Amino acid sequence: MRILLVGAGGVGSAFAAIAARRSFFEALVVTDYDGARAEATASAVDDERFSSAGSVDAGDADAVAALLAEHRCDVLMNAVDPRFVMPLFRAALAGGATYLDMAMSLSRPHPENPYTETGVKLGDEQFALAGEWEAAGQLALVGMGVEPGLSDVFARYAADPLFSAIDELGVRDGANLEVSGYEFAPSFSIWTTIEECLTPPVVYEEGRGFFTTAPFSEPEVFEFPEGIGPVECVNVEHEEVLLMPRWVDAKRVTFKYGLGTEFIDVLKALHKVGLDRTDPVTVKGVQVSPRDVVAACLPDPARLGDRMSGKTCAGLWVTGTGKDGEPRQVYLYHVVDNEWSMREYGHQAVVWQTAVNPVVALELVAAGTWSGAGVLGPEAFDSQPFLDLLTAYGSPWGMREGG
Repeated sequence: MRILLVGAGGVGSAFAAIAARRSFFEALVVTDYDGARAEATASAVDDERFSSAGSVDAGDADAVAALLAEHRCDVLMNAVDPRFVMPLFRAALAGGATYLDMAMSLSRPHPENPYTETGVKLGDEQFALAGEWEAAGQLALVGMGVEPGLSDVFARYAADPLFSAIDELGVRDGANLEVSGYEFAPSFSIWTTIEECLTPPVVYEEGRGFFTTAPFSEPEVFEFPEGIGPVECVNVEHEEVLLMPRWVDAKRVTFKYGLGTEFIDVLKALHKVGLDRTDPVTVKGVQVSPRDVVAACLPDPARLGDRMSGKTCAGLWVTGTGKDGEPRQVYLYHVVDNEWSMREYGHQAVVWQTAVNPVVALELVAAGTWSGAGVLGPEAFDSQPFLDLLTAYGSPWGMREGG
């Protein structure tokens, strides 16, 4: 396996550091819009299998396809913002490569009823090309980060050995992370966070299908494990709600994120003044995207690890009927301690937790354990080999009975 890694930011560089400890691939070529950053990521691991392809525009499908051919790569690993999903998706198809991403093609709200009806949903543009991927015999493994990704693997696991019928698949994400020295410092890409949190969230219900609600709706307090404790979670748009019902039978699917009051207030303020917009505005004769300005004014999440403390938890709360016919609820989860991820890999917990899952998935693809053609989510594959390998990576998952 020869991998072209597009994106050398926080998650991309963590992906490289994790992959360097595994032997399933022959070469990993790093490219980024910033050639120096690609070179730094490739050289940081001190591994002759790693090299840099310099800079590339991730929005230029032809240029990316040319890199796949030049470096004889049979896998395209997408580690950039979701606005670049479609050109990279098309580049992999044209280049005959397996494709993997951690976030799917962007949604567009319903033009008239954004808080009740869906418009273009997350991933719709990718699934529209599923027939072309199937005809080519190529695999596009979509939504394979932590959320989406590991949470979707948990859905498959719940449906197979744990439950005979599922009432709700509820992704619940929370943390007790703190960043010293900053009044406001998101631990993940603010561009992506704004997109997720200010777009109307989607809920799935059997018989009704997909529908939307207002951002930050249906608040609930969820008790997170391993010392994190209670965190208020709210509805947020996320790929799991669109992926899980395709392969797993459930009466309801939701995604709720523990954002905190301060974070929500900042996002609402950005929205009120239009700083969440992506369309360029003219400032003293220069065209700039307001959201890009916000991102540029905040610290790089990849460089916050030495200022961070605490843990982050990604998980899936499942309710329904167990295999014994009795009511059951469980919380399947994965916790990463920032102190551990910084000590072991030099990468902060949130980006490390996101990056480890595509490495595990690609190792399963390389071994032929996971295989297929078309546009497939993590739910389409056997969950047990993934969970076993994740544990073998030194990052075990957990299950709490009782939700």
